[in-house]
Amino acid sequence: MRMARRPVDPTAPASQSSQSVQARISLDELHDEWRRLYKCEPPKISRDLLAIGIAYRRQEIEHGGLGKATLRKLQTLARTLRDTGRVGPAPGLALKPGARLIRKWHGRTHTVTVTEDGFEYGGTSFSSLTPIAKTITGTHWSGPRFFGLGAKSAPPSNGGEDG
Repeated sequence: MRMARRPVDPTAPASQSSQSVQARISLDELHDEWRRLYKCEPPKISRDLLAIGIAYRRQEIEHGGLGKATLRKLQTLARTLRDTGRVGPAPGLALKPGARLIRKWHGRTHTVTVTEDGFEYGGTSFSSLTPIAKTITGTHWSGPRFFGLGAKSAPPSNGGEDG
């Protein structure tokens, strides 16, 4: 016996798991909801991906979409993919000339200034942060990691007092 279709409730809480929602919604209803939310025909993707896309769009409508910086990065990646057929590493942190990187090491504060051509530290120009980190510590460090830049990088957990 086939159950009667229930209309999709766009005000339903987003916290419902997609699995429990899918159990109650037919594929036709998912397609209809996709059309309503995206104003276009649904792609030919699995039921699970349709449900995830619908949940994402509802969340986007309720809480706002991606930030401008994230959208720019995605557009850059899409353009690169379109032009070259591949995507390289994620765009890194862009430091503007004049920015200062400050790092405390062994009780002393070290300040690096970003320049047009690289970095300036102690009156000397450097093309990257790694030799600056080596100058400060006396041993090899990843410069970006030493200065706490990048997704996986952070100064040592001991507050950066030594390393």
